[in-house]
This record gives sequence, structure tokens and C-alpha cells, in this order.
Amino acid sequence: MNRVSSFIRPLVPRDPNEEHRVATPLELLTDLCFVVAVAQAATGLHHAISEGHAASGVGHFAMAFFAIWWTWLNFTWFASAFDNDDGIARLLTIFQILGSLVLAAGIARFFDNDALLIIIGYVIMRIALVIQWIRVSRNCPEYALTARRYALGVVLVQLGWIGFYFVPSALYVPTFLFLVLCEFAVPVISEKTGMTPWHPHHIAERYSLFFIIVLGETILSTTVAIQDAVAGEQPAAKVAYVVIGGILIVFSLWWLYFQRNAGDALGGDDASPFVWGFGHYFIFAAAAAIGAGLAARVDYWTGHGDGSALVTGAAVTVPVAVILAALWFIHIRLHDSSARTLAPFAITVVVVLGGTFTAVPELVAGLACAALLAVELVLTEGAKAEA
Repeated sequence: MNRVSSFIRPLVPRDPNEEHRVATPLELLTDLCFVVAVAQAATGLHHAISEGHAASGVGHFAMAFFAIWWTWLNFTWFASAFDNDDGIARLLTIFQILGSLVLAAGIARFFDNDALLIIIGYVIMRIALVIQWIRVSRNCPEYALTARRYALGVVLVQLGWIGFYFVPSALYVPTFLFLVLCEFAVPVISEKTGMTPWHPHHIAERYSLFFIIVLGETILSTTVAIQDAVAGEQPAAKVAYVVIGGILIVFSLWWLYFQRNAGDALGGDDASPFVWGFGHYFIFAAAAAIGAGLAARVDYWTGHGDGSALVTGAAVTVPVAVILAALWFIHIRLHDSSARTLAPFAITVVVVLGGTFTAVPELVAGLACAALLAVELVLTEGAKAEA
């Protein structure tokens, strides 16, 4: 009996004020497995841009990345509220990891308009989540209705995703957008009967760790650029623009994200968990897209791709501009929404986008991000002095 009870424990709410709440080893393992899918999505976008199919590549990337991010988001918020780390929870998490690997294996085919594997992987992960919500409904009367709404909502939307496989390619986008809205509606409707007890600092840590992992994909692209620069057979001086620009972009974005405490802001009265949680799609997706853009710029400089200077330049500057705008709206604004933070971010976005039309857009973007970081450091230090 004791062995059984240690393997299967009631799935009850965690304390949202629990001290020293940190990510578990299993959560970290899950993130590392999800990065496989992130890498596949970024690789698909890189190849599409370099082969002259940027428009379709961006569309497929946005859809594939949503599947990755949304399943990760649901797993993260559920675990923050109810994770008891028993044997069943561990097995279901491993089942979700299996689904993420199936999804990752199907991303390359999805860029060729074959969505079968990516849908199968997505459904596998959602089955595990539904079982977890059913456990909550049976073990926790306080959140039973919320849990049942989640379980039913997830099942209904999954039926829609299965139907997505049979939709003609011409209807991919409108059908996808409709199903995304349905996905967003599930937590909004479910939480009306009782907000689940998620932990602000735990959620902030989980998001920050995933952000680091996604930035790692951009670092990988920069590493490839360094290899090409020192190969001797390529125009090393030109590829160096990608190396320098990529390093400035990555480390500036990392510093900007972690300069202010997300956990404190997320727990404040002005923070909407839905806006903060859902809005990170743009931060994460743009971070992964930057890596694809840098790789496409390497192809451009070395003559290994068909992408033009303008298109490959935009592949870097547009996601940088998106992540800066999202970073201010999602994160910085919760700490300081005044013009003194908005103006530097807005000006930097304009400069970065303007850099698209220069000869070295990656370098312009990197220098602009570094300059913004310098301003942000001055602002935060000034705020500390005033306090």
C-alpha cells in the first residue's frame, strides 16, 4: 500500500506563495526535449529563406512554432499549479516528451505541406494533458469544474486539429487562425470558474529558462557563421558581420530580458497572466527566427543560397524588431510604462527596421540592441537609486 501511495498521490493545488519554488529536473529535461522541435522549426525557416521561399517559410514556421510553444505553455502552467511529481505525473510527462519528439520529426514534412506527423505529435501531448486535468477533477473538488472544462475544451479543439489534416493547403491559414482562437478560448473560459493557483516566480523562471534555450538556437547559428568565417575559402570579412551582429543581438536580448525581475512583475496587480503568458509567443518565436535569419545571412554572404540581400536582411531585422516590441509590452511595461522606457525601445525598433535597407543589417541590428541595453542599464540603475 505504501508503495502504491508513493507512486500515485492525489493531484491537489500547489501553494502559489511557496518559498524557493524552482523548476524540477523533469521540467528541465522536458525543455531540453522541446528544443529539438524548436531547432527543426528554425532549420525549416532557414532553408525556406535561403531557397527563395521566405513567405511560405514564415507561415509554416509560425504554425509549427505555435504547436511547440502552446503545448509547452500548457504543460508549464499546469505543473506550476498542480504538479505533485508522483509516478503517474512523471509517466505522463514522458508521454508528452514522446509527443514533442514526434512533432519535431514531422516539422520538415510540414514545410512541404504534410501535417500528419506534426498533428500526431500534438495530439499525443494533449492526451497526456487531458488525463492530468481529469485527475485534478477527481482529486480536487475546489477546481473540479475548472478541470472538467479544461479537459473537455482540449478534447474538442484536438478534434479540430485532426480535421486540419484534411483541409486543403489554400485554407491552411484561416483554419489555423480559427483553431488558435479556440485554443486561447479554452483557458479563458475554464479559468472563469476558478483561477488555478500558479506560482508567479515559478512561471517566470520556466519562461526565462525556455527563452535561454531558444536563444541557444541563435547561438548555434552564430557558431556556424564562425566556422565559415575561419574556413579560409569563404569571404571571412563579410561573414564576420554576421558573427559580430549575432553576438551583439543575442547577448543584448538576454541582458534586456533578465535586467528586470519578471516574477515580481507577473505577481503584480497590473499584470494579466493571459497577456503575459500568451504574448511570449512573439518573444520565443522571434528569438528562434533570428537564428534562422542569421544562418540565411551566412548563406547570402557565402553564395550558398538564393535569398536576396533585402529578404535575408529582413529575416534578421524583422524578428529583432518584433522581439523588442514584445519585450517592452509584455515585460518592461509592467515595471515602467512611462515614455522614458517606451521611447528608447520604439526608436530602436525603427533603427533596426531601417537597417534592413543597409549593406549590413545584422550589424546595424546588433549595434542598436547594444545601445538600447546601455540605455536600459542607466534607467534601471537610476530606478534603484531613487528607491
